[in-house]
Amino acid sequence: MHYVKPIAGLLLLMCLFVVSLKAEDLRIATYNIRNYLVMDRQVAGTWRPSYPKPEVEKAAVRKVIHHARPDILVLQEMGDVDFLEELRSDLHQEGLHYPYAVHLQGADPVRHVAVLSMVPPLEVRKHKYLDFKYLDRRERVKRGLLEITFEGANGAQFTLFTLHLKSRWTDEEADPFSELRRTREAEACRNLVVKRILNRKSDRYMIVGDFNAPPNSAAQRRFQRRGKLEIGSPLPAFDSRGEVWTYFYKKESSYQAVDGFIVSPAMAKHVEGGAGVIVDIEGALDGSDHRLVYADFQFTNTEPKKAK
Repeated sequence: MHYVKPIAGLLLLMCLFVVSLKAEDLRIATYNIRNYLVMDRQVAGTWRPSYPKPEVEKAAVRKVIHHARPDILVLQEMGDVDFLEELRSDLHQEGLHYPYAVHLQGADPVRHVAVLSMVPPLEVRKHKYLDFKYLDRRERVKRGLLEITFEGANGAQFTLFTLHLKSRWTDEEADPFSELRRTREAEACRNLVVKRILNRKSDRYMIVGDFNAPPNSAAQRRFQRRGKLEIGSPLPAFDSRGEVWTYFYKKESSYQAVDGFIVSPAMAKHVEGGAGVIVDIEGALDGSDHRLVYADFQFTNTEPKKAK
């Protein structure tokens, strides 16, 4: 019994150390978890109508999340709120607790964006009704744009804009691979981002998610500059082998870099090591055809820590 107090004291010190790290450093991740919802799908070689994501895939997704252990987790292809709560509950039972959850349902009735966070949001805005001119009509940004403001150490506030742009699939002959629609979605989101950052007079922000297009694409370039205004730059990210792809497109057997971060010049100063990380553990593609990307941000001063 005489060991209880020393051990309790040691545990308290460890907890305080972890909390202090959390206050100074934030790990933010983005992850397309591939159809975490009910849909018609192939399961073990059998066609299953209206079938939820298989448990083996859910477990694989959680394994990746546990490996990264982000403080703020941005998700794409999430189902309705019940599925988000299921994932949050399963992670909690496995020792990873996210007290805060935000879910956005845009024009797409099936696939949504969401955020799980250990950090309390200061402000949440759900932009559901962004529209744009497309061919001979007006359309809405399918998954909307989710805007959340957080606070890091020393009162440093930053805003996270999360999105999931239109995929390559299309039935429009005039727009092969949906490139035009995706670019128009990006423009609508970009214009809202610019309006919000100018209104807030905020220089710490990032656009995070699945762009369904590489950094040099027309869609991603929309978030990098508008006229003379520099909005942000793609944050480079690498896996353990130095590779940069985040998505395996099975239909074409191709590897593409479509997920990640565009960070403002002020936000880029807080990125530890100047780059993000792509999780490539064994089984990383068992639960999704996308790989989780994360970056570590520190707010103790204006200069980022050196990469270890």
